[in-house]
This record gives sequence, C-alpha cells and structure tokens, in this order.
Amino acid sequence: MAEYTYGMNMLFNYSTRDELRDTLVLKSNKKALICPENLMYTFEEVKPIRTKDAVSCDAKLFIDEFYASIDKFESTEHRNRWSEIEKQIEESDDYIMKTEEIEYGATVAWRNAPRCPGRSQWKNLKVLDCRDVGTAQEMFKAMCDHLEYATNEGKLRPAITVFPPRQKGRCDFRVWNSSMIGYACYKQSDGTILGDPFNLELTQAAQKLGWKGKGTKQDILPLIVQAGDGKAHFFDIPDEFVLQVPLCHPIYKDVADLGYKWFALPGVSSMKLDCGGLEFSAIPFSGWYMDSEIVAHYLGDKHRFNLAPVMADIMSMNTDDRYWRDYAVRELVFVVEHSFREAKITIDNHQTACKTFIEHFKSEHEERGGCPTEWVWVNPSFNRWRLTEPVLTSYHQRHQCLKTYISPHPFAGTGLQFQETLFYWIKPLYDYQVNKEF
Repeated sequence: MAEYTYGMNMLFNYSTRDELRDTLVLKSNKKALICPENLMYTFEEVKPIRTKDAVSCDAKLFIDEFYASIDKFESTEHRNRWSEIEKQIEESDDYIMKTEEIEYGATVAWRNAPRCPGRSQWKNLKVLDCRDVGTAQEMFKAMCDHLEYATNEGKLRPAITVFPPRQKGRCDFRVWNSSMIGYACYKQSDGTILGDPFNLELTQAAQKLGWKGKGTKQDILPLIVQAGDGKAHFFDIPDEFVLQVPLCHPIYKDVADLGYKWFALPGVSSMKLDCGGLEFSAIPFSGWYMDSEIVAHYLGDKHRFNLAPVMADIMSMNTDDRYWRDYAVRELVFVVEHSFREAKITIDNHQTACKTFIEHFKSEHEERGGCPTEWVWVNPSFNRWRLTEPVLTSYHQRHQCLKTYISPHPFAGTGLQFQETLFYWIKPLYDYQVNKEF
C-alpha cells in the first residue's frame, strides 16, 4: 500500500480538466491511503484507554482548532480553558468537554468523514448530548428520542447522540446493533434463512438475552445496549419510532404483493467518535438514504435480500442475457425512489447527490485546502454496479496507490467518476471499532 508522497496531492478531473491541490492531507494523523485492497476496512483491536500524554496532545490540537473556529484563538478565554483542561488531565487522565466543544467535534467529524457523500450538510447536524446517561434504560430512551427527532414524520433530519466516553475503571458504553433499525434473521430447521442474513448473529444474541421475534421475513430487531457496567440489555423499539416504507411499482403491481418494505431512517450505531483525545464508543448517527444505496447494500445484494432475481421474474426477463441482473437492479433503484417519494419520505437520488458532493468537494478545497475522500464510497454510480460483476476486486488490483487515478467507465453520468480524490483520516473523526462478539 502506497503512503503519501510529495506531489500526489494534485487531483485532476478528467472531464472538466480542472486541477485541485489537497494540502489538508498534511494534517492527517493516520497514514494516507487509497483503495485498501478489496477490504471495506481493517478493524483494529480494542486498545487500552489512552495515556495522559496522548490525551493531552490531542486535546491541545482540538481546543486550538475549536477556538480558532470561533475567532478566539490565543484569547484569554482560550488560554484559561486550556489551563482548566490541563489541570483535569493531570488529576484524572482525561477531562470533561463543554457542550459547545462536543457539538463542534461531532459536526466536524462528519465533515472529515472520507466515505460519506452526504456530508455537505455537516453544519446542520443535530448533536444530542447524552454524556450524563448512566444506565442501559437511559441509553434506550435517548435512542428513542433520537429516532423521533431524526424521523420527523418523514422529513428526515441528520442527528447524532453522544454517550459517555471511554474511561478507566468502567466498561465502554456500546450499542451492539450495527444500525439503529434492522431486520432480524432466522435460521430455519431445513437450513434456509428467513430475513436479513447480515443480522443472523445479532438475532441469535438477542434471542439468548430473551428476545422473541414474530418469525417474519422483516421483524424489527430490538436495540441491544450496554452501559458502564458492561451488561447487555435488549429493548424492543416502539412502532411509533420506526417509520417503514412499503415497496411498490407504478407498473409492476406484483412488487407491492411481495410485501417488502424498508425503514426510512438509516442509523449507524457501531462506530466511535475520536475527538480531542477522548473516545466516544457509543455514538448512533443518522442521516437519510440514497436510492441506489438501499439496493446496492441490502435489497439487491446476493448475500442480503437478493431481490434482483425476484424483480427479473416479475418483469419476465430473459435470465440467459448476461446483463439481466443489471437491468433488474436498475429497476429496483426505481422501486425504492418511487416508493419513498410516494410515502413523502426524504431520500436522495444518486444524480443529485453526486452533483452536490462535487460542489462540496471543490468548496472544501477553497475553504480549508482539501477534502478527504474515498472515491469508491462516494461515487454511487460505481458503487451500485459492484453487485453485478467483480469490478471492485479488479479495480483494487489495478490501483494499489494513494491517489485514485480514474478512467472513465460507461456506467456513470454524474461527473464525479472523473474526479481524482485523496483518502486519509483527520481528527475529529468517526472511526471503526471491533464489533461485539456474540
């Protein structure tokens, strides 16, 4: 894997012939890289609580950045606040962030997220500060409050709930679910699978804790959370907090007869926030879907609900045609877009999302000198096609490098596919952490 070298920060757009220079990469605290082979991400083992020196170093960088953002760098307020933080770290190896500091850190972490194409809305992120929560029951209530605020009767609003950070002498606060809302999976007596195969282990863990599902193909999973005592508790999510969209098609009425639906609010709940030297290990975050995302990752994926063959059958496709799956997947994207629009639920389409992101990408270079981006993740027109052919594998084999050199391909019409990008991480950041072992 190539690391950052001088001169690789010039990013060329093969369509417009424009060139941008990314200087923000120089602030990266991790090795800058692109196309990490054909893995989504290599999860690191849970590390010990950070040392006093490590916390102090990151805290100083963060607090300087915060006060610079409000035009108070080197002010008396800034110096007094740093003295206060230094004293807390010396006494307890960590410190307590002020509400405005955690709000700043959480929003900027979204701005810094290299794999999110929707982060142009980072300033609109609602930060729900729940660092005073102490029990699993309180965690569950806070997550229900999050769902209610973010769902907003279909007019979705981006939000993040921040629970207490990692701390010596207690277990980490964690949400076991990878997403706030998800569908259960049951292994039948004949060996077949009913539901979302991705959630088989989580479903079995919930059952061991005492949960009993209805046994349908789309049972809503309970939330499984643990507070500082390390004990896991499950809670069924009340129906009023789970908005679901029935899938339908204006021409092929058989789609509605299938009885499938999808939940309106995408909420990632297994990541952590690395901010100011502190690690917040439970930070459920939600935004809104992109139409192709639901198909690429869930409905059309061969290893999830795999509805492409079902759609092909409804459309009477000739499955001897090598492109039948491509056509079926495209129609599924239309199903999702149509269904959400009919239900008046916020959803983005990949054309608009790409246009918005490329504008954000250019604006970020002008405003702060760069925009960390992993091209494969932010380009939905490419991402969508990964279900049909082993494109990503060959793509990664050809591009073992820091900078993404893009050759035009026939499946994209958004313009984003022509833009070179740099993939790196800077703090504050949303980071991956090892999933709970069930």
